[in-house]
Amino acid sequence: MTKPAATSRKKYQLRLFIAGATQRSMNAIQNVRHLCEEQFSGHYQLEIIDIYQQPARACAEQIIVTPTLVKQAPLPVRRFIGDLSDTARVLGGMRHESH
Repeated sequence: MTKPAATSRKKYQLRLFIAGATQRSMNAIQNVRHLCEEQFSGHYQLEIIDIYQQPARACAEQIIVTPTLVKQAPLPVRRFIGDLSDTARVLGGMRHESH
């Protein structure tokens, strides 16, 4: 799959909130890492936050369901809930920007 030129210049800042080492959490981590390496290689920062270890972070960002991926940048902020296996939906949402 070819990467659009505009995407390769952006720096994606992502936070993945998980709840422990469940299979669903591990699937989400694997799916988001694969998506990012395939589409944004070298142009993303991924922070994985376990809400059991850092509950204040989940509270501060109003995370009520896990796994939740939060795209902080580029704006607008977007949230994706689930194991992130629907890569077309996630990728479409990541690339959607306000004009």
